[in-house]
This record gives sequence, structure tokens and C-alpha cells, in this order.
Amino acid sequence: MKTLYKDLVEQTHTFPQEEFRVQDGNLMFHEIDLVDLVQRHGSPLKITYLPRISEQIHKTKTWFAEAMQKTNYQGQYSFAYCTKSAHFSFILEECLKNKVDLETSSAFDISIIQELKKQGKLPATTNIICNGFKPDAYIQGIAELINSGDHLVTPIFDHKREPIELTNYLEKPCPVGIRIASEEEPKFQFYTSRLGVRYREVVNLYREVISQFDLYELKMLHFFINTGINDTSYYWNELLKSVRVYCELKKICPTLDTLNIGGGFPIKNSLSFDFDYAYMIEEIIHKIKKVCNEEGVEEPNIYTEFGSYTVGESGALIFKVLGQKQQNDRERWNMIDSSFMTTIPDSWALNKKFLLMAVNNWNNEYERVLLGGLTCDSDDYYNSESHSNAIYLPKFHEGQEQYIGFFHTGAYQESVGGYGGINHCLLPDPKWLIIDRDENGKLVEKVFSEEQTADPMLRILGY
Repeated sequence: MKTLYKDLVEQTHTFPQEEFRVQDGNLMFHEIDLVDLVQRHGSPLKITYLPRISEQIHKTKTWFAEAMQKTNYQGQYSFAYCTKSAHFSFILEECLKNKVDLETSSAFDISIIQELKKQGKLPATTNIICNGFKPDAYIQGIAELINSGDHLVTPIFDHKREPIELTNYLEKPCPVGIRIASEEEPKFQFYTSRLGVRYREVVNLYREVISQFDLYELKMLHFFINTGINDTSYYWNELLKSVRVYCELKKICPTLDTLNIGGGFPIKNSLSFDFDYAYMIEEIIHKIKKVCNEEGVEEPNIYTEFGSYTVGESGALIFKVLGQKQQNDRERWNMIDSSFMTTIPDSWALNKKFLLMAVNNWNNEYERVLLGGLTCDSDDYYNSESHSNAIYLPKFHEGQEQYIGFFHTGAYQESVGGYGGINHCLLPDPKWLIIDRDENGKLVEKVFSEEQTADPMLRILGY
């Protein structure tokens, strides 16, 4: 009987995979020797592998181009990065290398755009799509961007008051859009998204408000499903409803030429993950084309705003198992040198699962364990993988270092957890390493931030 951890993984999943393989009992991530990395930099250790971001963008553009060619689709495709997924400068700079547009969602997003402009890192061709419910500070920031005339800026109206309020600060004409408030899945506690304008009010918003201002040219209709893009009757139903609204609006507003289908592509959260991106894209393009042809309307240009999909798979966290506690006859707790609540807050707040594997000791026998964090909170634990109701790791032996890795953690964790601030039980944020490749493909490491120390935390607390 095969009882090694390596055997367990290979029997349960197709392995090795695109970004993972094992060498001498140690896990390699995009050909990065993780054991060497953690022995040189210590743990806990946060990693961002920048090339993965460009890979995701390139793959998406290729899939859309192939789908449009295959279906003889007449519109164009544009990729926009949803900045709220990860606002960090190195993330946006990597995205912008790939000729993408940017989607903002708050007033401080505008400050980031202004800083990128000041540093000469924002290409003149970049379209800034301004989404979200807009307080006055956000509206003023959008107007300042438009009035500067340096970039194309497209405010997406979320409420009927926004087009009126924006004109109070606007000096130049601009393209605009409307966001549709999609209906949520039946399992949700509410029926309709809090964001956007109801389906039946979209046409009236254009007729009664937007069309009354010479400064506006309606170009985009925005559609987004909170639960993401999935091959379900619910998703297809909502997509088709939005396309029909687009066609209705297009017939009275000839300038309308773009349908923004938002974000929502899932990311790999298990070695068993199986999602046919190319199929979904082709189906989306086919269904949009079919409805437009039936309605006698030109096929729209397509925008997406992928955030988690763009940056999620670039991130990883490595922890050390400090020790094992046998709490009863069945439960063994492997205690890590950090906290799940502070470093992977989605696992605690949303019960989200991430791709978890041992980093070393793959040739050891395996055992079933629970993972515990260092805070005093009873919720600081991780107890199952997305494909299983259990966690299996190499057997723990005193005196033998054991490292574990959580992968594809690159989206939202820092903003949700408040990176650089005060964490639960004052646990420090881990050291953060940025990994890139030079023009010859050689790995290049850069420390973005060292492990958080007590001094800045004490200053925040007023000591």
C-alpha cells in the first residue's frame, strides 16, 4: 500500500501540473525552489510571481481573439484590470505592460491613476473605466481626470443622480456608460444587486437624463454577476437579458457600441480544478452575436474587467509548522507561524478555500491534520480543502522542519486584511518577496517589504 504524501497527491489528482512539480521531495512553483526560498528569507513568507499576471492577460486575449474569429464576430475585445483586486504599484505596472485598460471603484483609485500619470507609467491609450457608487469626492476626481484631457475616461453611472452631479465639475465631453443591476441567484438573501440601475430603468435613464447633456456620449452598457462567470442557466439567463437591454438601447442611441461583461472568471483553488475558459468565452461570444443578429443590431465591442483571475494565481504564502498538538483521539493540530485570519482573511470571513500543499517532505508518509493559527481566536483555523473535507500533510516529526504553502492568494487578501496596519493579536505581516524574470528568463527577486516590526504598530496605536 502506498502511504507517502507524494503518492497521495499523484493518486488523487493529475500531477505534476502547469505551475507545480516535485524535485527531490520538494515542491517547485513556476520552477521556483520554495524550500531554498524560505530557507534564505525565513517564514512566514509572502510571494508574488509577476510573470503569471502577464500570462493570464495574454491567455484571455488569445481566447477572445480565437472565439471572435471562429464565430465571425464583428466587434473588438478589450481587457481591463479591476484595480480593487490588488492596488499595489508592481501589480498595476505589470498589467500595464500588456496594454490593458483600468477599472476604478473609489476616490482613492483616482489618486493612484494620477500618480501613475505623474510617473509616466500610464500609456496615453489607457481607458479609465470608473465604476461603483460615487460619493462627491469620487465624482470630483473623475471630473479632474476628464478635464485634464490626457486619457480616455469612461464614468459608468450607477445611479440616476450621478450624471447630473458630474456636470457640476465637468469642462470637457466624455464617453459614459450605464451599469445594469443584475438579479442575484435564488440562494442570495436579496433579489437584485445593490449596484447599478434596474433593467427596466436603463432606457429611461438615457432618454430622460443622459441624452439631455451635450457633454455625454453613451458608449458602454455594463453587466456583472456577483457569483461570477459559470456555465449555469442562471448566468446565461442574466447575460441574455443584458444583451437584450443593450439591443433596445442601441436602437435609440446609435453611439452605444460596447458591452462590458465585467469580471468573474474563477481561479484555480484545487489541484482538481477544471474550468474550460475557452469554451465559456466562445459561448459568451456566440450568444451575444445570436441575440444581436435576431434584433438586427450591430455586435458590440466587448470589455471584461478581470481582477482575481488576473492576479490571484500570482500569489503564494509559505508557513512553517511550529509544532503539533494532539487534542483528542482524532484531532491533530499543526500550528503555523502566522494567522489565517490576518494573512488569508477570505478563508476566515468567506470560508474560501485555497490551493494547499506541503512544500517539503513529499517522500514522508502522510496524516490527516487540522491547521491552527497563532491568534487566540477560535476561528483562526483551516480545516478542509475545496475538493475534500480534510487536510492531509506529511507526518510531523519533531526536529524535522515542515513547510506548507497556500497558493493563488494574490487577490484581495491584503486589502481585506489591511496590510501594514494592526492585525489580530498584533501578529506581524509577513515578509513579501516579488519574483520576476529578466529578458533571459532568469529569476529575479526583490523584497517589497520586510516582516512587520513592533515600532510602526505601536505608533498606529498611539504609544
